[in-house]
Amino acid sequence: MATPQVIAPSRAPSGPSTAGVHHVNVRHISGFTVIGNHLAQHAELSLTAIGLAAHIQSLPTGARVGIKFLAARFPESEARIAAALRELEAAGYLHRSRVRLADGRVVTRTTSYNHPDATPEQQPAPAAPPPAPAVESHPTAATTLLTGLRRHAPQLTLSAQDIDALAPAVATWLDRDVHPATVQHALTSDLPPVVRHPAGFVRNRLTALLPPPLPAAPAPAPGAIPLQDCDRCDRVFRAPEPGPCRDCREAEPHRAA
Repeated sequence: MATPQVIAPSRAPSGPSTAGVHHVNVRHISGFTVIGNHLAQHAELSLTAIGLAAHIQSLPTGARVGIKFLAARFPESEARIAAALRELEAAGYLHRSRVRLADGRVVTRTTSYNHPDATPEQQPAPAAPPPAPAVESHPTAATTLLTGLRRHAPQLTLSAQDIDALAPAVATWLDRDVHPATVQHALTSDLPPVVRHPAGFVRNRLTALLPPPLPAAPAPAPGAIPLQDCDRCDRVFRAPEPGPCRDCREAEPHRAA
């Protein structure tokens, strides 16, 4: 009787042959947000900050992003969310400014940027002396804005030569702390059906609608207590050092109980 032979399989079982992540991707056709790898793979931001930035970028304009609201929405503590917001501000993905309402209240306005280069606050200051001309301050942003006009208004398709000629005028707007989205709106809103000379049309709007420079911020009075953003509720209050406002400090014992 012949001895049975054990025959090895001709190839290894199918499946991933290497360790690490493997992706199974489905194309999204609605309800999605584009997040750059510069954020998703940021080498210095914490995971909390990266996740919070992705969440904020997915929200519609006007959505609430105060510290208390986010803490009620997610399991992270108010202190951890406040720290993550500060990380995003330092990295250029978020900007919080104080705005006085018509009734006299001062509130915090939050602006989210999907790329740090989108905010003029993150641009490097020009060397001095001598001061750099306006076109040197924002050459890349001005060129990008003019090149992208045709995505929003096909009537404003510009040649490369036109873009080079108009870039200094756009840079003047940006140097006056006007956000690129505001410049784009000024150039593309209320357009006639046909624009026969796009470069001339854009040049006229850039000249006629140019806003004045912002006035210099008044110097604080000697001994004045600076304004702070509450680490808990985003309320603006006066205090010598950052931290929670009085209402949040008083509420802390009740929360601990």
